[in-house]
Formats: sequence, C-alpha cells, structure tokens
Amino acid sequence: MAGHGGARNRSGPAPSLTSARSDARDVRAKRLPVGGYRGDFPPLSEFLPDATEREGQVWADLWRTPQASQWAVESWRHRTVAMYVRWLVRAEDPEATAATITASQRMADQIGMTPAGLRENGWLIVADDSAVHPDQVDKQAAAKRAGKTRTNGGGRRMRSV
Repeated sequence: MAGHGGARNRSGPAPSLTSARSDARDVRAKRLPVGGYRGDFPPLSEFLPDATEREGQVWADLWRTPQASQWAVESWRHRTVAMYVRWLVRAEDPEATAATITASQRMADQIGMTPAGLRENGWLIVADDSAVHPDQVDKQAAAKRAGKTRTNGGGRRMRSV
C-alpha cells in the first residue's frame, strides 16, 4: 500500500513559469546562460575512479553546458551527473539494451539535459542579453499599447458591460 496517495513527480500540471499566478507566488525559472558554464569543475575520478577515456570526454563536454552553471552551485548533483555519464556512454554502445537507454534518458531528465528536465528543475536557458533585447522591448511595448485600445475590428472601441 506504500504506492498509494500523495504527490508524485510530474503529477498534475506543472506551474507555468511565465504566468501571472506564478509571478504572484514568486515562482520563477532559474535562468541559465546560453553560452554555458566556463568555471572549474570537479574531476570525474572523485565519483568514478575507474572512468574510461570516453567517460572523461563526456564529463568535460557536459560541464560546458548551460546546466552545468547550476550543477556548480548544487554539489549534491555531481554524483548524479557522473552516473549519467556512465549510463550515457553505455547507451552509446550499439548492443545497448533498452533498459540501459531508458536509464540514461531518465537520468538526463534528472539533471536537466532534456526539455522535460529543464521544466522539472525550473530552469530556462536564455541569452545573456535577452532581458533587454531591442526586438523584445518593441514587441512588449506594442502589446501593451494594443491592450489599451482594443477594437471590435471595425475601428469602434469595445466597452466592457
């Protein structure tokens, strides 16, 4: 009976990180830099002492992704990232089983390497200048102006009843 009741991962609709309701509850996406992480990262040997050369390459590549900027401040994720590297390399084998591939995909979700994983972690990959991008500023200003002067299509202003 342990599997009955209670909240579950991905149960029900996830909060929309762009809605007014989420803003009111201060639920916001953690913005990750589109350019990736450029800082130092731990050696793979701390987590996988018997790591192969291919696992070392994948580890180094992963630590240059935008998600790594968040892993760097959440050290508890490092072991999960290392295990993802191990399962991903195993899944690359042409003889990999469905279970191996599924395990690597689930771990990719956990560490935010898939669109679903990004949403689950509340992360959003954005360009560093996206907050003040001129095109976006113009679009937002036009949307605000349009919202103030709504018409019925014939040029006549609409009124609320």
